[in-house]
Amino acid sequence: MHILGRKGADISKILEACFDTFCEYGLENTGMLKLSEASGITNGGLIYHFGSKDNLIIQATTYCMAKVEEDFMAKAPTSFEDIERFLNEMPHLTAKLHGKKYRFMYQVYSSPKYREQGKEFFKGVNVRYKEYADELSNKLGMPADYIQGMTYIFVRACVHYALFEDEEYLNLQLNAIRSSLKAYIKDKKEERK
Repeated sequence: MHILGRKGADISKILEACFDTFCEYGLENTGMLKLSEASGITNGGLIYHFGSKDNLIIQATTYCMAKVEEDFMAKAPTSFEDIERFLNEMPHLTAKLHGKKYRFMYQVYSSPKYREQGKEFFKGVNVRYKEYADELSNKLGMPADYIQGMTYIFVRACVHYALFEDEEYLNLQLNAIRSSLKAYIKDKKEERK
């Protein structure tokens, strides 16, 4: 991922420290002093590297949420039989590890001030989900477009659970995915006849 910033600093560490601070205190309650203290960089140094607080917000959110996505997909099923493990494990793990991050991401990207950057971020998500689906297609023995669609439903369920710990919504979404998988298996068996 391309990170804007000046040479000589570990930009990824600065972005991570600032993002964690934003997640802890929220958009309105995080000033440059808190960001400076968290990152170990002076206010002037942060402006030197990122140009403005707004640019720092966008870069930190984009970079760190892409890392969350990579972590999520690194735990993807390795076979069709492994799908159930993934369905059971990821919602709770996502809530535990990334709930604050999702809350902050939606705070940023739903703000009118950053909406255009949110659109760009989610265009990138669409590209990456397509790549993940293509990669998983052979492992799971399923078409990539089916996997991509199920990924959207599952990630949405995990994020909703991370935000609100809504077991009912989570279970309804997981049951919809399981029903779809059963129908997929049934269709495949009928095709072989």
